[in-house]
Amino acid sequence: MMGEREKFSSSIAVFLATLSSAVGLGNIWMFPYITGENGGAAFIVTYSICVLIIGIPVLLGEFIIGRGTRKNVYGAIKSLTNKKIFKSIGVLGIISTSFILFFYTVVAGWVYSYVFKAIKGTFIGMDASSVASIFKETSTGIISPLLWQLIAILVVCGVLAFGIKSGIEKMTKILMPVLIGLLIFCAIRSLFLPGAFAGVEFLLKPDFSKINLTVILSALGLAFFKLCIGTGTMITYSSYYTDDNNLPTTGLKVALADTGVSLIAGLAIFPAVFSFGLEPTSGPGLLFETIPLIFSEIPGGSILTVIFFLLTAMAATMAMLSLFEVLTAALTEELKLNRKFAQVINIIVVMGFGSLAALSAHPEGVLSHIKIMGLGFFDFYDKATSLFILPINGLLVAILVGYFINKNLIVEQITNKGLIKNEGLCNILIFNLKYIAPILIMIVFIGSLF
Repeated sequence: MMGEREKFSSSIAVFLATLSSAVGLGNIWMFPYITGENGGAAFIVTYSICVLIIGIPVLLGEFIIGRGTRKNVYGAIKSLTNKKIFKSIGVLGIISTSFILFFYTVVAGWVYSYVFKAIKGTFIGMDASSVASIFKETSTGIISPLLWQLIAILVVCGVLAFGIKSGIEKMTKILMPVLIGLLIFCAIRSLFLPGAFAGVEFLLKPDFSKINLTVILSALGLAFFKLCIGTGTMITYSSYYTDDNNLPTTGLKVALADTGVSLIAGLAIFPAVFSFGLEPTSGPGLLFETIPLIFSEIPGGSILTVIFFLLTAMAATMAMLSLFEVLTAALTEELKLNRKFAQVINIIVVMGFGSLAALSAHPEGVLSHIKIMGLGFFDFYDKATSLFILPINGLLVAILVGYFINKNLIVEQITNKGLIKNEGLCNILIFNLKYIAPILIMIVFIGSLF
């Protein structure tokens, strides 16, 4: 017999856990390099609009599904509807979460390895070519990428084996405040570098002529990725929410805090990038090839390098906790497995398919020559989720909540059974999920096909 389903202990635990799901490598690794590739501040404005108009409403839709059913993503959808098209939300949620973990654990492994490299002082006195060669060394071959990927997976699954309160909640309560504090420290240090203002201007002064369809597509894809929409993460986490938690307030706080953390990460990176004459358009290698180089030139830089990659490892770990919990909840509730055995299955599946991503991530990787639709495994997992699965699943969630879920369930969850007087917000939310979010998602999704 399975015991009573766990819940988070308080509203602050709910907020920190949900924020930790959104805050991860997306903020410190993906947000800076995508912002750099798409014109800086103009991209951030576009991204913020996507979060406000589409991200938050769909996020609230997932909250309603999760807390309203108190089930994992597959079980939640199954209990709400018999329509096969909507049942695919649960299946796609599990698939997208798995795909993200297949490539996310690779990058997390790189981050873990860079923490130890920084502690050993590997980056002291390095020039650009030396730092680039270290990244190549870390991301190619067989033993190094697979070993660090496995370490990252084992750490997260070890925490999840302890459950919701003793595992996820305890870890996020400790790591989230530390992460934000360290990130602010790095940003302040970066802002005092000579020529740092050029990086601030790049990040905060928009040039709207740079906005095009590619920028909009990237912004929407990142908004879905950053808020974990379509992955089943927010449905799973909200199923552990307390009954008195204010869902609209939590959604807004998480979206604002997540964007704020991304901006702080940008302030930690771009002023330093411009100060040292580096390229903000360096792509995925921006974090691994520029940060060690930047900090190696700053007094006390070796300590800063350790701090920066330590906080990045914290962010990666917390995000992986939420992703793995989607799979764990489905395994424990649908297949009636205990949490520890579920972690064994997680390790085998994610390591098995994720190893393909680890060995193909670098252009000179062992499996980089094998292509799926013109993409290596690493890029295929990434693009398949961000450009296709997440928007499709977000669209299905919007339609399900907007048209097919009983309005009483929506009102009950948004008002906490009438205790919060925001019935008007329910009407706005339903209108958005019926007409605005689906249309905008469809326009952008169709645009991505061409």
